[in-house]
Amino acid sequence: QVQLVESGGGLVQAGGSLKLSCAASGIIFSLHYMGWYRQAPGMQRELVATITSSGTTTYADSVKGRFTISRANAKNTIYLEMNSLKPEDTAVYYCRSIGPIAAWGQGTQVTVSS
Repeated sequence: QVQLVESGGGLVQAGGSLKLSCAASGIIFSLHYMGWYRQAPGMQRELVATITSSGTTTYADSVKGRFTISRANAKNTIYLEMNSLKPEDTAVYYCRSIGPIAAWGQGTQVTVSS
């Protein structure tokens, strides 16, 4: 059974930083294409960043230069380092295993105050 458990969310002032973690189990983590998504109130869930099994990354335009996705295969964990946070980054952030086996985490709330 695949499990993805996010942590690291919280309340931060605009301009601040947070680092999210997602611990995976039930998959061969090193082979998996992973990502972070977010969903703000009343909005559709959107892609934030992805990282392939070999470490190639992609980012949404809205977070380029501010967020960094990374992975530690030895720890079965991906991270999302978020800097220069803005109120519009407020959302529930979800970890996703994109493939070969797809799964979602339960989400972690990030709130950025102005």
